[in-house]
Amino acid sequence: MPQPSILPRSPSSPAEWDAYFDLRWRILRHPWNQPRGSERDSLDQSAFHLLVADDSGRTLACGRLHLNSPSEAQVRYMAVDEDVQGRGYGSAILAGLEAEARRLNVSQVVLNARDNAIVFYRKHGYATTGEADTLFESVRHVRMAKILR
Repeated sequence: MPQPSILPRSPSSPAEWDAYFDLRWRILRHPWNQPRGSERDSLDQSAFHLLVADDSGRTLACGRLHLNSPSEAQVRYMAVDEDVQGRGYGSAILAGLEAEARRLNVSQVVLNARDNAIVFYRKHGYATTGEADTLFESVRHVRMAKILR
């Protein structure tokens, strides 16, 4: 199967938004028996969203960036379909979110990384700054940050 080009873009149609939120739910909520809708929050309306889709329109990766302050942005809801992890889709999403943060003249990007994603974020220049909330009483997170140059 040929690999789709890795060109992150913002969801633009109702079907793309549905697929975007479905991937967030399947990867980040469903394994912990969280209901549909738990993959969304009040900042989605004002946030910057990216996805990578294959030629059939299936969403392979997604992520979101929102502002915490004029100088700090936060990455949330990064998800890559289990079938395509390790192929660069998450890196492409993260690079696109960081590019948007730079466009907004943000000096720092923060995120809360699950244990299984810490190495990924370190590879992209993020440093651990402390503990973050544990989700669903079992999913440990650490706070990470990156200074944008």
